[in-house]
Amino acid sequence: MQAFLKGPASKSTKPIAAKEKSAAGSSGEGKRTKPIPWVEKYRPKNVDEVAFQDEVIAVLKKSLEGADLPNLLFYGPPGTGKTSTILAAARELFGPDLFRQRVLELNASDERGIQVIREKVKAFAQLTASGSRSDGKMCPPFKIVILDEADSMTSAAQAALRRTMEKESKTTRFCLICNYISRIIEPLTSRCSKFRFKPLSDSIQQQRLLDVAEKEHVKISNEAVSYLVKVSDGDLRKAITFLQSATRLMGGKEITEKIITEIAGVIPKETIDELLLGCQSGSFEKLETLAKNLINEGFAVAQLVNQLHDTVVESEDYSDKQKSAIVEKLAEVDKCLADGADEFLQLMSLCALVMQQLTQNT
Repeated sequence: MQAFLKGPASKSTKPIAAKEKSAAGSSGEGKRTKPIPWVEKYRPKNVDEVAFQDEVIAVLKKSLEGADLPNLLFYGPPGTGKTSTILAAARELFGPDLFRQRVLELNASDERGIQVIREKVKAFAQLTASGSRSDGKMCPPFKIVILDEADSMTSAAQAALRRTMEKESKTTRFCLICNYISRIIEPLTSRCSKFRFKPLSDSIQQQRLLDVAEKEHVKISNEAVSYLVKVSDGDLRKAITFLQSATRLMGGKEITEKIITEIAGVIPKETIDELLLGCQSGSFEKLETLAKNLINEGFAVAQLVNQLHDTVVESEDYSDKQKSAIVEKLAEVDKCLADGADEFLQLMSLCALVMQQLTQNT
């Protein structure tokens, strides 16, 4: 009886094992062809590939030649290459093998309260760095702790970091990355070499976007590239993300300025001009209808505030007095929106003041 049961069971194990193998093979193939976001795919692999930050790169190169690095503080607008620069420098210093062991990266999504600084960061900083690179190049005798978006850390956590930076200076270097240097406490900024990352110039952004488009075989007009640069405000990461989204949407067709406008959530110029004409008409009912339509179409009032600011400041149709009153109101509305105020009420409040300024005798 046992032999009878064993026979078919042993036979049936072979095809099952074969199926498992084939399934494993197919999953492995799936992993190899896994698509990567273009932002990560075209992130600089070494310091030379970082664009437009010449002063920072020159200092880092000198430090890399001597394998000596000070504590660093990178600050500037988002998408200008702060994180990419320090990761590329760390890869050049330690090589691909030691990179994971020698670098600790924490950003705003990680828990970075005072307890984590005292335990996790302190424990990592106290480890002795030893070992040599597999390619025979000189490996520095220290580790790097990267604290991305350090301006979102509490003052208590920053204060706890101060002593660790001093105490573990022989074995660890710290790199703080932030958008606003004013939110970093003075004792930390005085212990670091500060580098400001500038917003990328239009020509550099255009060149990078055209390189990405060429490598990904994307059809895009020159006008669309220029508009993409304008919309992204010096943020290359945002520009590349918009380009990838537009490519997926068009599915091989040419990307135009209109598609970029839709993807970026930019309010069309015609809509803003229509709103300003409504303000000049002096009719509150007409203004209310235009405001409701703008909200119902899904446009963000915060985006309108930014675009309206540029339109009003650059316009020659308004007096300086009118411009100053409107811009002051724009600042108030922006603050209220950031605090979570109702979009429609804020838009009506803004439009009412614009109407008052444009219809009164100057």
